[in-house]
Amino acid sequence: MLGCVTRLRRLVRLLPLQTSLLLLFLFCAVSVVVSAYFLYGVKRELEPSGGGISGAEGASADSDDPRVTPSRLLPMRSVSGGPGVDPGGTRTDPVVLVFVESQYSQLGQEIVAILESGRFRYRTEISPGKGDMPTLTDKERGRFTLVIYENILKYVNLDAWNRELLDKYCVEYGVGIIGFFKANENSLLSAQLKGFPLFLHSNLGLKDCTVNPKSPLLFITRSGQPLPGPLPGDDWTVFQSNHSTYEPVLLAKTQSAESIASMGQNAALLPSVVQDLGLHDGIQRVLFGNNLVFWLHKLVFVDAVAFLTGKRLSLSLERHVLVDIDDIFVGKEGTRMKVPDVKALLETQRELRTHVPNFTFNLGFSGKFFHAGSDEEDLGDDLLLSYVKEFWWFPHMWSHMQPHLFHNQSVLAEQMLLNKKFAMEHGIPTNMGYAVAPHHSGVYPVHMQLYDAWKKVWGIKVTSTEEYPHLKPARFRRGFIHSGISVLPRQTCGLFTHTIFYKDYPVSPNELDKLINGGELFHTVLLNPISIFMTHLSNYGNDRLGLYTFKSLVKFVQTWTNLKLQTLPPIQLAQKYFSLFPSERDPLWQDPCEDKRHKDIWSKEKTCDRFPKLLVIGPQKTGTTALYLFLGMHPDLTSNYPSKETFEEIQFFNGHNYHRGIDWYMEYFPLPSNTSSDYYFEKSANYFDSEVAAQRAAALLPKAKIITILINPADRAYSWYQHQRAHDDPVALRYSFHDVITAGHDAPVKLRVLQNRCLVPGWYAIHLERWLNHYHSSQLLVLDGQMLKTEPASVMDKIQKFLGLANTVNYHKILAFDPKKGFWCQLLEGGKTKCLGKSKGRRYPDMDPESQVFLREYYRDHNIELSKLLYRMGQPLPSWLREELVHTR
Repeated sequence: MLGCVTRLRRLVRLLPLQTSLLLLFLFCAVSVVVSAYFLYGVKRELEPSGGGISGAEGASADSDDPRVTPSRLLPMRSVSGGPGVDPGGTRTDPVVLVFVESQYSQLGQEIVAILESGRFRYRTEISPGKGDMPTLTDKERGRFTLVIYENILKYVNLDAWNRELLDKYCVEYGVGIIGFFKANENSLLSAQLKGFPLFLHSNLGLKDCTVNPKSPLLFITRSGQPLPGPLPGDDWTVFQSNHSTYEPVLLAKTQSAESIASMGQNAALLPSVVQDLGLHDGIQRVLFGNNLVFWLHKLVFVDAVAFLTGKRLSLSLERHVLVDIDDIFVGKEGTRMKVPDVKALLETQRELRTHVPNFTFNLGFSGKFFHAGSDEEDLGDDLLLSYVKEFWWFPHMWSHMQPHLFHNQSVLAEQMLLNKKFAMEHGIPTNMGYAVAPHHSGVYPVHMQLYDAWKKVWGIKVTSTEEYPHLKPARFRRGFIHSGISVLPRQTCGLFTHTIFYKDYPVSPNELDKLINGGELFHTVLLNPISIFMTHLSNYGNDRLGLYTFKSLVKFVQTWTNLKLQTLPPIQLAQKYFSLFPSERDPLWQDPCEDKRHKDIWSKEKTCDRFPKLLVIGPQKTGTTALYLFLGMHPDLTSNYPSKETFEEIQFFNGHNYHRGIDWYMEYFPLPSNTSSDYYFEKSANYFDSEVAAQRAAALLPKAKIITILINPADRAYSWYQHQRAHDDPVALRYSFHDVITAGHDAPVKLRVLQNRCLVPGWYAIHLERWLNHYHSSQLLVLDGQMLKTEPASVMDKIQKFLGLANTVNYHKILAFDPKKGFWCQLLEGGKTKCLGKSKGRRYPDMDPESQVFLREYYRDHNIELSKLLYRMGQPLPSWLREELVHTR
């Protein structure tokens, strides 16, 4: 082989220059011919030949619609995405980057609303013109799995640097792009999209939309019959291209008889949504020729998010629907069900079961109102009870009273027992484990008497409410578990107690049909895996709007989606819900007085004035107990009552006490007096480094002031170690301080636990950032722990100013230094002092030099970050931090 190469080289050397050039020319010519064959000959086999993306001559022979082009995907990867999609989602965080025109733009808000409904994480940015692109990577990992542009022109017209940066990121990390083009009066009627083999034809009126059955994008969306009639607005854009990378998703006809000249006479269907398969530049995109006002766009948008993220951000096809009929027997005469209505209810249930497995109406009853209608309506009551086994049943209150009005649990239980007795007398099952309170009273905000009585009388395990955390926006409704009862989110469906007659539906009957056919009711089912709908007795008499609504809804869902509807009993539904959303098991208590609806269904015996306005959050071993004593000396400041378990600390927001609820928390504070100077505070030093305390505190006490005390983190770590030794911690007694702080990952578990408690609270910047994510910097005061120890009166002057107290106390006159104790104490009459207990102010041996060196290096970067953070907050650096920064230079 080597000899052949040598002889070839000699032959080449012997050839004249002219002959060599001729051979080179022939080689280049052959290369051009071969390239042309593959670029044009093979490509044309994949493209429609009619000149338009939906031209008739270019259609596949086996296509269901001769005007719709077949799919043209590159070989699929092992996921449900296409080329250019991150195959396992392992290289990007599951976060969507959304570029909006402004924070108030309607389309941007609609995009965000859908992402929030799907519980998808996102980050919004104002679309950069020539500004900087946000950081796209973190080390080797992509920060975003999908990019969405509210205005695709902002992407197309990016400056060269940012465009190259974003495109390179999308190619390297398999990230797709969704973009919207919304025409306006200044838009060109026809134009090429800059940098793409794609033409846009704008400001059109469209009609008769259809879904391309060959689109690889479809998952929830079902293709089928065209949607007859005009599409909303006359500002639509359609797309045209001869490039094989573009696949139509939605197509429609123009409202006028005129066709777009460049698309030919055969282009009866024009693409209003196209998918870029990534064959042009390696990036997959989905482009919409309008906004999300059209309901089918929202449906396709959900599928686009799923497809371009390889199903990482996707909803399953399963949907569980439960229809509650509240207030059975409660309606006024003339609004209740008669015999024909009851028969229609049962017949509709049987009909719906052919489409929705196990569908069963869930009937809520208040027995006191049985036989309270006309003679015909009373016969309807009797017939309903004769069918008692055909339905599911759940209790309201006997007299339909609001539970939060009952402050005595035994009286509340007596009302429930009356309803239970009625149920047993009429064969109504009492073991469903589900109940709903009238007007959602007592469920949230929590009225513990209701929960306790429910469990005692009915054995309730599940309830539902539309009030957690708030009624609106509905997409934020969530579930939680409290006191052993699962609370599921409840949805409205456009039917209320007064919506009885179709012709009298608010605004017009068309409004109800809009809710069902692609409107809010449809999107509730689309975007929620589990939906419990609230209806009322009055919706099933007269025009039977309840039956009309759900029959129409099921038909619409099955016509336009691949969703699989089914029903489960409430207890199984709760189990399903919290298996899907386990993070929602823990509630997040809100301030009831911040929501008028919550305040209206909260006991009048409770007051938000009982909540503290100041939290001293720690960290531990920094002087928080001394500050607690000094604050208590001020006449306007009142601390919490002591706890039998944790002494002066309540430790509510960081541990198991949180699940006892806000009623339990309020009991630690006195009932407010009539004076306006009441200022409650609490100190729990382990709030500072808790991962959950900041969020919980901000939800319940959004206007509170926060104080933290910082000392040298090395000294804090050593103090905690000595504290544990003083309390006979066997690990601290067995290991030296240096052994504890330098223990490796393979050290015993208990040793690692002690190490974490010594070192982790000293990551001051990390923990402060967590609090600043939930509180404004003006609400947070950082104290120098060294100054608190040496000049407490000056520190207290600073605190009084921070709190804005009505009365100012001169702490120089009420504090005195106790030389025996070695710290400042309260000065009493006669010159005596009141100091902290024996456990405070202990003197320890000096820290060994090796540990000092280790901790200085360990906390170096943490201290640098703290200095930057305090600078941003506009707060001075503690003296110990300034000294540490000197050593880092």
